Amino acid sequence: MKKVVLLSCVSKKKDTATNAENMYDSTLFKYALKYAQSHNPDKIFILSAQYGLLETSDVIKPYNKTLNKMKKNEQLEWSNLVLRQMIVKKLDLKKDHFIILAGNRYRKYLLDYITHYELPLEGKRIGEQLSFLKGAVINE
Repeated sequence: MKKVVLLSCVSKKKDTATNAENMYDSTLFKYALKYAQSHNPDKIFILSAQYGLLETSDVIKPYNKTLNKMKKNEQLEWSNLVLRQMIVKKLDLKKDHFIILAGNRYRKYLLDYITHYELPLEGKRIGEQLSFLKGAVINE
């Protein structure tokens, strides 16, 4: 059983191609990444509205796409893409443990397929998420 952390992309991005972990330019994303790293997971992936499932080292170009503006059928298509990518990356959706640091739109159609997961940010507003992540990273 692997420990896997899933982060969501954010709208603020660098303006040139770079690796995924450096593309997203927000305080929330940076603290979420530090929080993910503090859990010593086997893998960290980023859920990208444009690319699906990204490894932190994947080099990508900036984009302007969000699940927040997608219709239900587009969100389902995106989720199916991510699930296929998870299988290609040899993630075991029934046995691996997932820590999901992503909003509802990025996770809702994935959770039916993932057996073991935790949602540490669930129910928290953006400011509360940031406060939680900062506190968790500082106390590590």
